[in-house]
Amino acid sequence: MSGLPRVLTVAGSDSGGGAGIQADLKTMLALGVHGMSVVTAVTAQNSLGVQGAWELPVEAVRAQYRSVVDDIGVQAVKTGMLASAELVEAVAELIGETDAPAVVDPVGVSKHGDPLLAASALDSVRTKLLPVATVATPNLDEVAQLTGVHVEAESLMREAAAAVLEYGPRWVLIKGGHLPGDAVDLLTDGSEEHWLRAPRYDNRHTHGTGCTLASAIASQLAKGQAVPEAVRAAKEYVTGAIAAGFALGGGIGPVDHGWRFRAGGGA
Repeated sequence: MSGLPRVLTVAGSDSGGGAGIQADLKTMLALGVHGMSVVTAVTAQNSLGVQGAWELPVEAVRAQYRSVVDDIGVQAVKTGMLASAELVEAVAELIGETDAPAVVDPVGVSKHGDPLLAASALDSVRTKLLPVATVATPNLDEVAQLTGVHVEAESLMREAAAAVLEYGPRWVLIKGGHLPGDAVDLLTDGSEEHWLRAPRYDNRHTHGTGCTLASAIASQLAKGQAVPEAVRAAKEYVTGAIAAGFALGGGIGPVDHGWRFRAGGGA
């Protein structure tokens, strides 16, 4: 067991189990790595939305992170909900001191439209967190929040990527899932481009998609894959998870993190 690649998620808890650290750990298990967690916030959340959110003190987040990294070590770090400027800056500092690739999912709102990041924290994401990211994975709403670039067509995704790269991540993955047609994403470091396309499934049960994709990328990076290969493998995994998403509660159900096991595929 000690030989398993180790991945640390720094994110909020989703009591409904579809997103947040619950989705992250399920993804890591499905992809054959050992998942560990730093809880940044606790949410009361279900298929209908987020009914409440409580962030943890910075010292609690820092203590969790140091406890894991100083003893167990990590091969990759993934960030999700960070809630406040203070948490963003503390986590950015911790990542900057860690010799491992970091996947930053700049979570701004939930699938249901509930805010998960204070407006006052946006500048900290831009100036502190994105510069330490190996890969940043914003969706189109998050791109607009961070850069002011509104992407309404695939032709604008290059402009969006360039705007995010200005803040310093080594790579950016612009997720175009909110556009009509095929689910198209653009991965670029400013010099090389990789366009990733997948069929769009007629399935509204997509809760946790962003968390799952970022965690899958981190898992593949921990296994030693280069960024383009890691992102392609993660895209394949999350596409299958979306296709197998299932109803849960009265609203938007989660993607199926275990779809490969149910299909007999393995990790």
